[in-house]
Amino acid sequence: MSLPRTHACVLCLAALVSFTAGCSERAVQGASAPASLDELARQSLAIIDGNLKVPGLKQRVDIIRDQQGIPHIFAQNQDDLFFAQGYVMAQDRLWQLELWRRWREGRLAEIFGPKAFDYDARARLMMFRGPWDTKEWTSYHPDAERLFTAWANGHNAYIATHADNLPVEFKLTGIKPEPWTAKTVTLRWAELGIDSTSAAPAAEIQLALNVKKFGAAEANARTAPDPYDDLKVPEGLDLNWITDEALAAARKGDDDPFAPGKLPSPEIVEAYRSLVPAKQAARLMPELQDMDGSNNWVVSGKLTASGVPIVSNDPHRAILMPALRYFVHLDAPGWHVIGGGEPPFVGVDLGNNENMAWGVTFAGIDEVDTYVEQTNPANPNETKFNDSWVPMKIIREEIKVKGEDKPRVVELKFSKHGPVFYEDQAQHVAFAARSADQEPGTAPVKGSLKLAQATSCEDFFDRAMSWKVPAHNLICGDKKGNIALQVSGLAPDRDGWTGRLPVPGTGKYEWKGFRSDLPREYNPARGYIATANNNTHPQDYKGRPVFYNTTRDVDIARITRIRQLLDKQIAEHKPFTIEDMERIQQDNYSLHAERDAPLFKGWTAKNPDAEKARAMIEGWDRILTKDTTPGAIYVRWTTTDAGRKAVAAQAGSEQRALVEQGLLDALERVTKDWGSDQTQWRYGRINQSPLQHMFIDQFSLKPVERPGGFNDVNATGANFRRIIDLADVDKTMATNAPGESAQPGSPYYGNAREKLADGVYFNLPFTRPAVEKQAAHKLTLSPQ
Repeated sequence: MSLPRTHACVLCLAALVSFTAGCSERAVQGASAPASLDELARQSLAIIDGNLKVPGLKQRVDIIRDQQGIPHIFAQNQDDLFFAQGYVMAQDRLWQLELWRRWREGRLAEIFGPKAFDYDARARLMMFRGPWDTKEWTSYHPDAERLFTAWANGHNAYIATHADNLPVEFKLTGIKPEPWTAKTVTLRWAELGIDSTSAAPAAEIQLALNVKKFGAAEANARTAPDPYDDLKVPEGLDLNWITDEALAAARKGDDDPFAPGKLPSPEIVEAYRSLVPAKQAARLMPELQDMDGSNNWVVSGKLTASGVPIVSNDPHRAILMPALRYFVHLDAPGWHVIGGGEPPFVGVDLGNNENMAWGVTFAGIDEVDTYVEQTNPANPNETKFNDSWVPMKIIREEIKVKGEDKPRVVELKFSKHGPVFYEDQAQHVAFAARSADQEPGTAPVKGSLKLAQATSCEDFFDRAMSWKVPAHNLICGDKKGNIALQVSGLAPDRDGWTGRLPVPGTGKYEWKGFRSDLPREYNPARGYIATANNNTHPQDYKGRPVFYNTTRDVDIARITRIRQLLDKQIAEHKPFTIEDMERIQQDNYSLHAERDAPLFKGWTAKNPDAEKARAMIEGWDRILTKDTTPGAIYVRWTTTDAGRKAVAAQAGSEQRALVEQGLLDALERVTKDWGSDQTQWRYGRINQSPLQHMFIDQFSLKPVERPGGFNDVNATGANFRRIIDLADVDKTMATNAPGESAQPGSPYYGNAREKLADGVYFNLPFTRPAVEKQAAHKLTLSPQ
């Protein structure tokens, strides 16, 4: 999902609790002191076969895990269904969820020390502080409070009954998981920017700095907004207020703390230090950074072999350990939904039921505005609003920091518009963020609970509007043959201004509520709907723009290629199948290489090594396979200064000289990195997914060399994929790597690693008979 980069790595949180067959509760509890990390991990595995009595259940629940380790939960009532989901998520993802909640609660420094303080301070500032009333709960689902409570009760039941055998990370660090409540499920994101990075406060401030430097017209041209709009400095905004210091404050603590290298490893308790080498390898991010986009498309049944729509979706994120998303199947009276989601793993975020399926890409609605408040020279805790001085709300909180004797005290200020993230006392201004996630019903993607019970695409439209944060292009296909698009998100109504630049907080630039006229499509004549974080305003859309994307080619390559492939097959009158959708999702053809192809044709380089490389690229099919050598040289060429200048230069001898110099620079780098043996010059060595455990090298998997990336349809961040033919949902195909589990020792820890490398799909059964055929484990939970 063109998701804010701050969420790209939340699941590099560590290896998580998993499951295995053949271990008993008594054997685990009575285990002797481990002789190795592997033994300690094996002792921590959860039970996934047999019968367990669990306090809090009303009736029996069956949890069948298929050959991928995916849990299919069959309950007799919805309370037990969500209770069991909470229990299963504690079995499989307890460590991840504990760190997730600590990030959102502003309590990472308790574990990671001073380097986590800025993240905690930002989380406390941006925290939703209620009220948790009917408006909040029913925004997600009429029974949301009850369902979230049931989930929390199941989660807590596992913690209580396994306090002496927690996942291996808890044992190594001595950290104790804390109980959850329904409120924990609704924790908001912890950053200023909840929407696309182009619309976050830091981006607004950066654009304003560009206006100061280049003027509004040039700054706008460099941004290349789509749809196009003249950039106007808001009346009353003094650009002298906009400083580099304000920009730094907007960025402070607003990235992902779990990105490799951001935080130190947690301290290992004395009892296990001898098992853990003191020196661990550096944690690495993938070199190619096209992992925050997403693709989705739905094709009408008029164009499919089955005669019913096929829905395809692959939201992207950084692929780290463990897998970001988790597949689950929920079945009880009133509920029959399968798919996946991300923390806190309540319900199904992206899925299908027996009648319809939905998929997402980020839409980029600007759900946050930066207000520059004028503060009272006589009292900096007052801001001017409608010509009156209005006091700010001030909250003081303590943040515990590991290694420090006393908690640090933070003073959090809130203007009429929202949290204050920067104060310039010399200029008597303060910067505040008004954010949609301070509104009721904005816990991320929890509007999916209503979508899970949709009966058709017509029904889908109203339910999709409950999906408030983050903003998405939601697509739908249903069994009746309909296809639909609904842009969703809590879009502020800014009558007369766009929100692209900071605005004065004096009362002139206020939100007038939220818009209901968001773009949608229903059964378009072209026979399909496709989005890839592009401008999805329909051509006949008459309203004010809902969002601004960009026309820069880095952002439109995927949607252009998807449309090419769909249109080509339609022109050939060849009906679409699931296999066709797999082929499109795995497409590695580079439109960027096609654009640059003329630069390498019709001339001879002076340097023989450069000429050999030029000829290789000229003869290359522009498909980024794992093993391509010309593809590796070309991608390295695009990173050179000379290569970038060549793309922008006028055709002629000067341009050819730049191309040649770029080739020489690229060859120098690949030789330095990989040696002189050209058989080792593989593109996959550039496009690697490093599958590293958060802090234990022994639990890391070997990096995966992959095709695609570089803004191909098969993006670097493409991992969680679904293809659903609504004619027979038992034939759904999916991917998710490196495994459903992240607990070392589990058979599902890295079983999908090679599938990630080779683009291999697995079947995702839906009906109970189909699930039973693929059953690998069965656990029955009964009331105690």
